[in-house]
Amino acid sequence: MSDPLMQENTSMDQPLSPSEAGAKGFAWYVLFALGLALFIRFFVAAPYVVSGASMEHTFDNWDYLITDRISYRISEPERGDVIVFCLPNTGECSLVQRLINKEWTAPRTLIKRVIGLPGESVSVEGNSIIITNSAHPEGFILDEPYISAENYGGPSGTQVTLGDEEYFVMGDNRRVSSDSRVWGILPKADIIGQVLVRLFPLSSLSILPGDAVYSENAAQ
Repeated sequence: MSDPLMQENTSMDQPLSPSEAGAKGFAWYVLFALGLALFIRFFVAAPYVVSGASMEHTFDNWDYLITDRISYRISEPERGDVIVFCLPNTGECSLVQRLINKEWTAPRTLIKRVIGLPGESVSVEGNSIIITNSAHPEGFILDEPYISAENYGGPSGTQVTLGDEEYFVMGDNRRVSSDSRVWGILPKADIIGQVLVRLFPLSSLSILPGDAVYSENAAQ
């Protein structure tokens, strides 16, 4: 004969009512959704809104962009890529460093185009960009059809040789852009990612907006 005491519920916990169980399930769902959103935001893709004229007429104020944060972890930036990056040499791209410094505001970010690649020499002479590398030791003039005639100008006379994981970037509106001609090279560590999609304005909805294809002309 079984002992009736052994069949009783001896747990001190009271069973949850349906409403309490539903609230607990919803809380876990919210936490999961928030965690997933933060993971995507910091490690997969991030939204940015263009502010400023440095990339006109390729990008305008209030263009809403999605930046791919994964590709450059497995591949290298290419010439012509439009990228978003933290203000160079500030350490703002390091989440750990920002937490140590108790910096809670968003890092300062810029949008520019990759012009010079690691190991290359870049010379800015007037409106011409001359690239020298192992494939073109004599140098070649970069053909840049994305620049409007009225957007040429700005600092000139820059000459720089890039080391490993160093890039030379410039805005498409050369007349007003503060870029590698002003503050120097861009370390790869400060690159957030490539502009993948333009979502707004809807009339300009596109994948890899501003993507460039170059022809290489021998320098004179």
